[in-house]
Amino acid sequence: MKRYEQLADEMGEQVRNGSLRAGERLPSVREVSASRRVSPSTVFKAYYLLEARGLIEARPRSGYFVTARTAKPRAEPAANAAAEQAQSVAVSELVFQVLGHERQQDLVPLGSAFASPALFPLAPLARSVGRALRRLDPWRTVEDLSPGSETLRRQIALRYLAAGSSVDATEIVITNGAMEALNLCLEALTQPGDLVAIEAPCFYAALQALERRGLRAVEVATNPRSGVDLASLRAVLARYPVKACWFMPNFQNPLGSLMPEERKRELVAILAERGIPLIEDDVYAELYFGRHRPLPAKAFDQRGLVLHCGSFSKSLAPGYRVGWTAAGRFAGEIARRKLMSSLATALPSQEGISDYLQQGGYDRHLRQLRHTLSMHQAKVLRAIAKHFPPGTRVTQPEGGYFLWVELPGSINALQLHRLALSQQISVAPGQLFSADQRFANFLRLNCGHPGDRRSEQAIKTLGQIARSLAEGEAR
Repeated sequence: MKRYEQLADEMGEQVRNGSLRAGERLPSVREVSASRRVSPSTVFKAYYLLEARGLIEARPRSGYFVTARTAKPRAEPAANAAAEQAQSVAVSELVFQVLGHERQQDLVPLGSAFASPALFPLAPLARSVGRALRRLDPWRTVEDLSPGSETLRRQIALRYLAAGSSVDATEIVITNGAMEALNLCLEALTQPGDLVAIEAPCFYAALQALERRGLRAVEVATNPRSGVDLASLRAVLARYPVKACWFMPNFQNPLGSLMPEERKRELVAILAERGIPLIEDDVYAELYFGRHRPLPAKAFDQRGLVLHCGSFSKSLAPGYRVGWTAAGRFAGEIARRKLMSSLATALPSQEGISDYLQQGGYDRHLRQLRHTLSMHQAKVLRAIAKHFPPGTRVTQPEGGYFLWVELPGSINALQLHRLALSQQISVAPGQLFSADQRFANFLRLNCGHPGDRRSEQAIKTLGQIARSLAEGEAR
């Protein structure tokens, strides 16, 4: 456990046992730094973590205060065991059945994979698109095919550098969202019938990608707080001929887990020793609640074996469908496959985002977005603690906008999903996130819609449904 996590746990316990009471002001960052002999950044990170857990709140020009709490926070789910065998994947039909209605605006979108579009600077982006197109050289419309806009690739490379890792712009291939990047990487590394290591649980779109390509999956145990279990990974690699790994080290979907940097370094070393490529899905990297953006596993790659995939869809421009991969030694192959499949990503979207990045507003937007998501996550956590049945456990991620909820074992998430739909509430049942449809008493909840006034009532209604299911089973 890192020092800021220890500090946050100590102060969190003081809140829970009443030593620090609701509405009470916390010591200043300077005071805690001096008394604990830690750096101010350590204190800030501890306070940000306590904010994400819903225990304290920042008040402008006043400092940090204990949140007025109405319920004791839930414990977090235990580490997930992995399935012990390689298996074929067949989840698409279930995904289509369960999530086919997600675009209906009258639903409270707790099961959605997207944050609210109201959180993004769409008007400034539109102005950037117009400005970029007015000055666009007509020849660029046919010259900038795969690997994509040179201007945008340079901007992305600069963001890697600012975040603490070095990626050459020539290594970057622009794609139609992160999913195209991930799929191109998968195609470049595997043949039908090959085995791919995934997390347990795993984002259902990754499972669908494996299913579509005729690949088999082997699950690696994954901790809801610290991500991929490296001992489990070693055991899987010793037993199976794994061709590639597809992992989300930063704010994993659905868990929200974050691998510590040393574990990322060790992960890359384990795979490099065996020559196994890592497809790194890092679409939530910018949505961190702490002071610093967590490094990707890519930052520790010395052999070009990490294919890092990102996107602007989760942090800036949903619907623009601009993603990329920094594909290391596989960049040339990815560019060729991009050219053969979709030829190119729409140039107006690329140039508009590039202009917006150059204008300097992106980081201001991200600071506000991260604060908003952190505050709403804390609100949803409080509502779950208040309304869900005893025995419920829920993650407390340090970024992103998903919560992984473990319900009492008697509750079937698919049944809860159907009952919630009748109340105009969508959820993502746990069965979607495993090749063999495990996690039957789990839910993924989206807390990325802070402007939706219906969400608090929806959480209360979900809790009531869950309580009735638990009580009915008990009787």
